[in-house]
Amino acid sequence: MNPSSPYRSGLHAEWTRFRTGRGWVLAMAASVLITVSLGLLISGGVRSSCVTGKGEGPCPPPLLGPDGTAVQDRYYFVHQPLKGNGGITARVAGMTGQMRLPDAVPGVRNIKQGVVPWAKAGLLVRQSLKQGTLYAAVMLTGDHGVRMQHNFTHDVAGGPHNGPQWLRLTRSGDTITGYESDDGKAWTEVSTVKLAGLPETVEIGLFAASPGALWDMAKAFAQATATFDQIKLQGANGSWRRDDVGVALESDGKTPHHPGGAVESGDKLIVTGGGDIGPATVEGGMRADFTLIGGVFGLILVLGVAVTFFTADHRRGLSRTGPPLAQPLAQPVEPLVGSLVGPRPARPLAAKATVLGAVAFATGLVTSGIVVPGGLALLRAHQNPIQPLPLGTELRVIVGYAALTAAVAVLALGLAALVKRAIVAIGLAIALVVVPYLLATAGLAPWLLIITPAAGFAITQSVPTFAHVDVGPSLFGSYYPLPPWAGLAVTCAYAALALGAAIAVHRTRNHR
Repeated sequence: MNPSSPYRSGLHAEWTRFRTGRGWVLAMAASVLITVSLGLLISGGVRSSCVTGKGEGPCPPPLLGPDGTAVQDRYYFVHQPLKGNGGITARVAGMTGQMRLPDAVPGVRNIKQGVVPWAKAGLLVRQSLKQGTLYAAVMLTGDHGVRMQHNFTHDVAGGPHNGPQWLRLTRSGDTITGYESDDGKAWTEVSTVKLAGLPETVEIGLFAASPGALWDMAKAFAQATATFDQIKLQGANGSWRRDDVGVALESDGKTPHHPGGAVESGDKLIVTGGGDIGPATVEGGMRADFTLIGGVFGLILVLGVAVTFFTADHRRGLSRTGPPLAQPLAQPVEPLVGSLVGPRPARPLAAKATVLGAVAFATGLVTSGIVVPGGLALLRAHQNPIQPLPLGTELRVIVGYAALTAAVAVLALGLAALVKRAIVAIGLAIALVVVPYLLATAGLAPWLLIITPAAGFAITQSVPTFAHVDVGPSLFGSYYPLPPWAGLAVTCAYAALALGAAIAVHRTRNHR
């Protein structure tokens, strides 16, 4: 006999049981309907508007960096053209700033002195003043020490300095190197990067920028002011040019909104700037995972199906096997296919998990395959800016949601096999999967998305979480504490643990 035939028979029996269970099939269909309906309803109701130099209207599409990522590229730049090789050295003698905090008195703006953690001041070389072009910069930050960043998405840490610091940036062909020093004599390399395609003439100089102050899951006004001295140029000896790169204009089309500036004082340059130069995780437009916002509610039905798929057979098995004394001795007890009574409890439970996981995967795939492209189409139709979505990322979001659906279904099945009470198992599954997600969405206890099965929602993240960009601790702000595949791995580990524990417990009971 083929040793796998009992397992195949179990698979066929479990599949037959599931597809003939009208309530289970309808519940899975309802899961798809709920998630798709909520996603399309919310996506279709979004209308974003922006105030530009042409007045209020639809927001412009996101600015893209060299690699196609949505970026922010706004700062104040005091610069000179550099032809060929050269460099710049300067000391950041001090950095101050202003930021808006929540109003202490309603209607009265609460502006305080201080800098945000990722306020930036330092040396920068770039292809041109056109936004989104190649650049590299070495800088002192508000609370992250010295950094070297290039092309918006790349960040390398230097020393953990917060006081005055010497910086140097050199160019040799396409190679840009950043240095730091405590005294201007002993230098330490921070990083070397290659900017392929850098033209012969570039712009090099001093810059200041400040992302907004984070509060109430939004960003408010912030500026940074840096004092530069001991400035030395190599290969450039022209006059300083001053540009507020990327500054937004008020609705009159002329007045800069929160402009920066620069003041010369002896051998010092005092530069003030707002904005940021880095990835636009929130400001870059609507994200693809936004369309799956109703998925957590659809998963509640999947959890219920998974639990009752076990408990229904468990109750039936108890009623058919019954207490020994209740059975007529002359009447043999027919074993129930799929029950955990027998010498090999792993087979029927594994068969259940396989069938349920496959059905849940297919359910999730249909759901995400409809709502993600459909929701994005509605967002675009209403002229909302959309974050760039490479094909590989879109496929990962769609297939990843299906894998998450399968993993939480198997987890719920394992919990049901352990506790054997439907209400208790469903409650546990919701507490482990749904509640942490809802709390994280509200910005509460985001660390739960590290240690609970809800970590798997990270697989739907369509915009990366960058270490050098502060975002609010909420899923609305694209904050996921784990990378996509790591989050899904946590959920799968919980599912495997629950299923394995259930098999071990039932094997132990059968051996008594």
